[in-house]
Amino acid sequence: MSGVNGEEHEPDCGEVLEEVYLYLDLECSEDRRTLIQKHLDDCTHCLREYGIEHEVKALVARCCGDETAPKELRERLRVKLDQLEVQVETREYLP
Repeated sequence: MSGVNGEEHEPDCGEVLEEVYLYLDLECSEDRRTLIQKHLDDCTHCLREYGIEHEVKALVARCCGDETAPKELRERLRVKLDQLEVQVETREYLP
């Protein structure tokens, strides 16, 4: 996460576990991936949790890998995610 002056700081376990899906799905910046990977390499607790998350994703991919969501569902999810992103960004600036 960015620090007070916009500088990257070492993520704590909570941050890593919150972002593990972003990490697994390659949906975070390369700098953030590097920080998370370093933390996972050094922290056995998070690595164990990451392993569980990774296995769940692999199982879902094996069982449902050939299926695609209907276009309407994908569009509804896209709209909801956009709304969620706006709420999260707004909440970060509240005192």
